[in-house]
Amino acid sequence: MNSIKKVGIAGAGAMGAGIAQIFAQANFEVVLFDVNAEQLDNAKAEIEMNLAGAVSKNKISEADKNAALARISFSSDVNSLKADLIIEAIVEKLEMKRELFQKLTEINSAETILATNTSSIPVTRIAKGISNPQRVVGMHFFNPAHLMKLVEVITGAETSKEVAESIKQLSITIGKTPIMCNDSPGFIANRVARHYYVESLKMLEEKVAPVETIDGLMESAGFKMGPFKLMDHVGNDINFAVTSSLFESFHQDAKFRPSRIQQQKVDAVHLGKKTGKGFYGYE
Repeated sequence: MNSIKKVGIAGAGAMGAGIAQIFAQANFEVVLFDVNAEQLDNAKAEIEMNLAGAVSKNKISEADKNAALARISFSSDVNSLKADLIIEAIVEKLEMKRELFQKLTEINSAETILATNTSSIPVTRIAKGISNPQRVVGMHFFNPAHLMKLVEVITGAETSKEVAESIKQLSITIGKTPIMCNDSPGFIANRVARHYYVESLKMLEEKVAPVETIDGLMESAGFKMGPFKLMDHVGNDINFAVTSSLFESFHQDAKFRPSRIQQQKVDAVHLGKKTGKGFYGYE
């Protein structure tokens, strides 16, 4: 872990931006990559906003904010992703992740650790065909990454114990709480939590109760957010993709079957907070 000085992040969406911020605040040099230059601008603005919010709450100083921002470089050139550790946070599509990792192995040393932030795809599948697959590991952050403490560290079939332990210790260094688990679709959190969403959507399909009632009941029972508010927060496209991935990975097991209602939300681009409309409306 002591050899990790520079961290590359592939994907400048909400997760990638949050992960970049975490490492920059922990004194690591960071390069944030995305093929979309506009997405990089959005990520920079989001990081600046988050850090400014931390300053306003007296959690960090103005100097800390400026120092963290100075540690992050933004690039739309994949060849800039040369680092000791690279964390992939792109779309939840197996072939795209494999293609990216293949490219990264060409431009990095054999010692570079390749971590995936996938929330559902087995690490073993992503590592298939990659040279030195023992360096491929899961490092699953939770949204919003700069605030949520949990990190799942997933050991694939080929992942070396040394790499997994290194990522565990690194997670502690950046202020996170690592949970170690062996490779499985959805790992621990998403596999267990999937039914919070799936069963709620089934009840909506069966007209057992409306969205507001289901959310209200679950929140009164102690959940911080009801399932529909949480889906809107995560993004219905992301939530639907994870459910679909688990459904396929578990050989169409009915308990993971995606909902037609959520499929319609995705088709209509009613993705939740980020589009202004989901199961709820957002001004």
